[in-house]
Amino acid sequence: MVKFLAFFRNAPFFPLAVLAAFVFLGVFGEWIAPHDPVEGSLMDSLTPPFWEAGGKWKYPLGTDSLGRDILSRIMGGAGISLQIGILVVFVAGLMGTLLACLAGYLGGAVDTVIMRVVDLVMSIPYLVLAIVLAAILGASVYNIIIILGAVIWTYYCRVLRSEVLRLRESDFVRLAVVGGCSKGKIMLVHIFPNIVNTLVVIATLNLGTVIIAESSLSFLGLGVPPPSPAWGSMVADGRDYVGQAWWVSFWPGLAIFLVVMSFNLVGDWLRVRLDPKFRQMAGGS
Repeated sequence: MVKFLAFFRNAPFFPLAVLAAFVFLGVFGEWIAPHDPVEGSLMDSLTPPFWEAGGKWKYPLGTDSLGRDILSRIMGGAGISLQIGILVVFVAGLMGTLLACLAGYLGGAVDTVIMRVVDLVMSIPYLVLAIVLAAILGASVYNIIIILGAVIWTYYCRVLRSEVLRLRESDFVRLAVVGGCSKGKIMLVHIFPNIVNTLVVIATLNLGTVIIAESSLSFLGLGVPPPSPAWGSMVADGRDYVGQAWWVSFWPGLAIFLVVMSFNLVGDWLRVRLDPKFRQMAGGS
């Protein structure tokens, strides 16, 4: 228990609180939302937040052009962002880690082929490639997961491969080879556990990237299809009303900003806590 509490020493409280709220809303948002996120009343169209003239306590953050409650849609959208973020990171992390282990440990032609594919994919801006694939496959939650997973795995592969190359020359790996361990067992038992810390840091930072990418695709109409309350499509819904109804785009945009910023800050903190070299530089234990 003491070690667990010591790990969270100097933890960034505000980003962790934001992420805790994000996860809570992602799991329970649809059940505790004050209104149905996809249904609205045209009589209440573009109702301002409660503190402005014409606002109603019934809609604390206002409504959009179809009279849908902004707060309820943000709460519902958290579930979509959380689902896509976790599944994309899982798919990309699994694929990238597997190929990194194969490329880094086996080397030779396997390494050359895998890394040339990585170079090819990374030579194209990931958002441009995602837009092209989304236009081909169509807009749906599952297509977005497949598309982003197929684009982002390269970041895992490139970073983790360098870790595997370093570990391959370690004494404990050489002893495992001498002891007759198979290549598969060495990669699974001796190498993978030693790259988990790096994998966790990459995944945490990558969650913010995934949310930005999903929101961008939804903003362009290539992501989560309406009427699902995706944050990116909510921002897009309000772009024609910025002058008269700022709240339609502002609140989902603020949600994206806070969540992505929090993932980045927590990822940086985890990098310091999980990497002994960074801990020594920071004076931690």
